[in-house]
Order: sequence, then structure tokens, then C-alpha cells
Amino acid sequence: MRFVFVHGTGVRQERFDELFRQVEAGLRKRFPAAEVEPCYWGREFGAALAAGGATVPGMRPVTAADAEDDPETAEWLLLLTDPLCELRVLAELGVGSDDDGGFGLPGLQSPGDEVRDRLGGLPRALDPADELAVLLRDTGLADGYRAALDSVADSDEFHAASLAAEDDATAAELTRLTGRAVVATMLAEAQDTALCTGDERDRLVDHLSDRLGGTARGVMTRTAGVLFKLAQRLTPQSVLDSKRGELTNDKASEVGDILRYQARGEHLRAHLEKVIGRGPEPPVLIGHSLGGIALVDTLALAARRGQALPVRLLVTVGSQAPFLHELGALSGLEPGSALPAGFPEWLNIYDRRDLLSYLAEPLFGDGARVTDHEVRSRQPFPVSHSAYWRLDPVFDRIAEALR
Repeated sequence: MRFVFVHGTGVRQERFDELFRQVEAGLRKRFPAAEVEPCYWGREFGAALAAGGATVPGMRPVTAADAEDDPETAEWLLLLTDPLCELRVLAELGVGSDDDGGFGLPGLQSPGDEVRDRLGGLPRALDPADELAVLLRDTGLADGYRAALDSVADSDEFHAASLAAEDDATAAELTRLTGRAVVATMLAEAQDTALCTGDERDRLVDHLSDRLGGTARGVMTRTAGVLFKLAQRLTPQSVLDSKRGELTNDKASEVGDILRYQARGEHLRAHLEKVIGRGPEPPVLIGHSLGGIALVDTLALAARRGQALPVRLLVTVGSQAPFLHELGALSGLEPGSALPAGFPEWLNIYDRRDLLSYLAEPLFGDGARVTDHEVRSRQPFPVSHSAYWRLDPVFDRIAEALR
């Protein structure tokens, strides 16, 4: 019996050799006399960065000019992750130089109390003509304004920072950090729906700080110093740029193989037709991930041409072919169409913990020719996507189908 194994996206020679050894071992255990043939397409039909990643900003050396805004960008990345972090640091640093030991005069508000009252008193519904309201609308943040004010005002971090602000200098710092916390909360909630530049972000902070009684923009405060050092250590833009370059280079074959197949899949499909037809008997085709997509496309297109390929059984493992067909994005089948006459029996193996595996049976509704089979690796994604070849039930189910 002849088996052909077609690998998935991002696989290159060394990785393919390891996968093929596992597939071959699993099949020979059940079919000792089987001919197991590798179909490695990654080198010839896979994607690569033809210009060495010249299109990726992080791949080129970072100049001094590029790095000018690194600290500020890093600080705001930290704030978007944790909008209240600066208030928390201010509270931990304690009161300022005019500390009275915690014995304030009865009936006299501390500077921190005044900031707290101003935040509570800010109108939640702004006049549409208010400059702040206009800026919020322009940046796509207006819907989150009221919730951001309430979130910061009700937070334990803000109350603790207010208690710590017992002198004017600390209160000035508190007004600035509160404005930043409100803006960071809005940005974190809006994520990529925000339309906000760095200049607009700073203007929002200025408006809020002014309304809270602050005037200290640009002063390097104690809290800013702590967060500045932490942000530089964790997330400077130069590091993010280099990570982007490394990530793009490492993942280019994974994402690139999919994109290249969608754009120029006819070359791989023509190769698969040759592989299928060059043996003396109809093969059992086993396709993992993108390999399964390419096999479904190849077999469906050939059948639609009235030149169905001789195949004993199609096995897709961890495949997205059914999902692409549901989206109308499968090359081999028209959106919503059934499998053409001459398409072989199809066994689709999936693991519900593999987020790249999908069901075929409910979509095609042809139980005689399409069968889903669930296996369980007990591994989370993405490990589950490659764990199939270590599972005996995968090979047992293939053997059962062939009996």
C-alpha cells in the first residue's frame, strides 16, 4: 500500500524529516509492508524573504534619530498595559517633603483631597463645542470618556495616591498622572479603534490635567523617574523593533506559506498531481494543515475538470480546508458547492484543542464520503497542532478506514 505525506505551513527540511519519521513509524506499525513516500514542498513552493526582510523596519539598524522617542513610547506601552501603574507608584513613594506626619489640620483639605474632588466634579457629559469634547470625538475616544473618569476615580490606586499627596508638589504630580491614567484607560479600552497620534494624546492629558488644577507639564517627577527606568528596561522601541525583525524572520515561512499558496497555489497543486499519479496504485494521501488544503483543492479541481485523480483515501489532519470553504475562500470549490463527483473518500481528523482544525462533515453533509474523527492530545494550542503524529488513535483510525 502506498502512502504520501504532505506537510503543512512553515515546515522546512529538518522539521519535515522529523515529522516524516513519526508518520512513517506510525503507519509501518500497522502496515509493515507499506510504501510511505515523503512529499516535501517547503523549499520549492514555500515562502521566503526574497530581499532579506528589507521591507521590515525592524530589520535595519536603528539610528539615533529613530530611537529619540523610545522612552516616551515605552512609557505609554507600559501605561496601556496597566493604566493605573503611575498612580500606584506615587502612592508607594509616599508623601512629599512637606510631610506633617499624617496630622493634618481639622477641617482643612489636603492638596490630594482637592484633586480627588476636582476629578469627581468633572462633568461626565461634555458640551459638544467643548475643545476637549471635540478632541475626544476626533480621536475616536468619546464613547469611553465617562467610563474612564469613573474607573480612575473609583480605583484604590487613585485614592491611595490622593492620600499621599499632602503637599503642593505631590499634588501637582498627582494631577498630571491622573490625566495620563484617564487617557491611558480610554486608549487601552479602544485599542486599534482609536485614531490618536502622540500629539493628540498629549493634548488630551493637558486638558484633563488643567481641569484638575495642574500646571506641571514636562517636570521630571519622582514617579516619572521610576516608571521611566522601568519602561526603558522592559519596552524600549529599539527592542520592539529588533523583536519585530526577529519575529518576522522567524515566522515568515509560517504566514508566508499560506499567503503564497493563496496567491500562487497552482504551482504546488501541479506538483501534487504529479506525485499522486507517478505510483503504480492509487495512494493514501495524508495532509497536515496547509498540506490538507492543497490536497483538497488539487483533488476537487481535477474532479471538476472531469479528470478525477486515482486516490484510495484522503486523510486531512488539523486542516483548515472546511473552514476556508465555509468562507468561500477554497480554490478548489465554488462557495457553497458540494464535493464534485470523483472526489475520493475523505477522513478528516481534528482535535478541538487545536485551533487550526475544523469539521468537514457538517459542511458537506455527505456522510458516505466525508467523515470527521476527533482525537485528544490533551495539549493546549499551538502544541496540539503538531501533536497528532504522537497519537496512536490517529493511525488506528486511518487503518480502520482502510479496512
